[in-house]
Amino acid sequence: MKTLIWFRQDLRIADNAALWHATQHAECIAYVVLSPEQWRIHDDAPIKIDLYLRQLQQLKQQLEQLNIPLIIQTIPLWKNVAQHLLALCQKLNIQAVHANAEFAVHEQQRDLLCQQQLQQAKIAFYTHQDRTLFPIGSIRNQSGQPYKVFGAFKQNCYQRLNIQLPACYPDIQVQASHLPITDFNDEVPTLPNLGYLEISHQLQQLWPVGEHYIQQQLDKFIEDEVFNYQQLRDFPALNATSQLAAYLNIGVLSIRQCLQALFHKQHGQFSPENAGQQCWLDELLWREFYQHILFDFPEVSKHQPFQTKTSTLQWRNDKQDFEAWKNGKTGIPIVDAGMRQLKATGWMHNRVRMICAMFLSKNLLIDWRKGEQWFMQQLIDGDLAANNGGWQWSASTGTDAVPYFRIFNPISQSEKFDPKGEYLRQWLPELATLDDKSIHAPYVKGYKAGLGYPQPIVDLKTSRVRAIEAFKALG
Repeated sequence: MKTLIWFRQDLRIADNAALWHATQHAECIAYVVLSPEQWRIHDDAPIKIDLYLRQLQQLKQQLEQLNIPLIIQTIPLWKNVAQHLLALCQKLNIQAVHANAEFAVHEQQRDLLCQQQLQQAKIAFYTHQDRTLFPIGSIRNQSGQPYKVFGAFKQNCYQRLNIQLPACYPDIQVQASHLPITDFNDEVPTLPNLGYLEISHQLQQLWPVGEHYIQQQLDKFIEDEVFNYQQLRDFPALNATSQLAAYLNIGVLSIRQCLQALFHKQHGQFSPENAGQQCWLDELLWREFYQHILFDFPEVSKHQPFQTKTSTLQWRNDKQDFEAWKNGKTGIPIVDAGMRQLKATGWMHNRVRMICAMFLSKNLLIDWRKGEQWFMQQLIDGDLAANNGGWQWSASTGTDAVPYFRIFNPISQSEKFDPKGEYLRQWLPELATLDDKSIHAPYVKGYKAGLGYPQPIVDLKTSRVRAIEAFKALG
């Protein structure tokens, strides 16, 4: 018997549900689909695709060591995947296909088409729960409904974790022999091969790949950083966050591995010992929450606000302000530093993401969906569920979102979380000579023209009032 393991956002050998099931009682062949046109529709960032391709090269080498051949097909759009998959299975005499489930609308439509075509040909199609700690659809309140508030969702998760931490899957065994696969491509294309501009080697070096390396980074973070995580995670000048989201997103690392590492010293028992450990756990559960929301409320996959009453909010369509925000030229230093970091590295510190998102959606009163799209087009860790959840939280349109009248003052946030201006100086060299106080709002502190830095494009106080009035008008 032959099975096909279809890798998607799960490019790893260790603790991979679909791979483990596919290899248990059959000879296994690996399969990857690259869909550049679909990626463009989904606004996937080139730097994220580059990371995916580099990790795919690593995965190919690992599969070779396990005697599992890899087939790579470029199929521009997902609507055409089913027919190619069926033809491949028939040619190779595949009896079953295994894949890890994905939960956004387009992904589910793709998988349903594949399941229908394969089943008509009497080929089994199995999807496995792998992306979350708990099966999608399994976390429900006493009325059997999905949670809409994170606090209650988290408590349910705590109760389950207290019973048992989700275990990792056993190691994959080497197949007896390497199946001869001819007439199929196993070469990993470059980014230019798929129609994208090349990512610089300097930028690639910021984001190494490989399961072993990422596991080491996880262990190092747990050993060196978690204890102080709660106190230090909000300071963007410090290297105090895990920076593992990009690897979780494409599946170099599993969420179960994160949890097992977090409680390694407690021998896998759920017993947080310090505030930092619990804080990082809660961050993982926010990720979990948004994954479940994506499935239970498919409208968030369709550019709709979770809170339907906000769909009539009167956004400003100011292209000039939007361009200033995108390019880090708003005249608000913490916002500009974050946006320049994003453009330069494909990543932005999470506290600064919230500040930038709230500035766009509240102070500029520009539709959060434009910001959501821009982040996806730039972020190496761009994940639909988390990115959408974060933007709708900041814009007060989402589940469990910040109340519309709570609007960050970006200057106060900057003074609080970058008190010495170290983060600002790194990304805004034109302000590097200013003192620690003036750098957060140079023109407010009395500096005139001549810095080579723009004046603020908006008054924070009046724009705050404007945003509150716009939300009040919704009734």
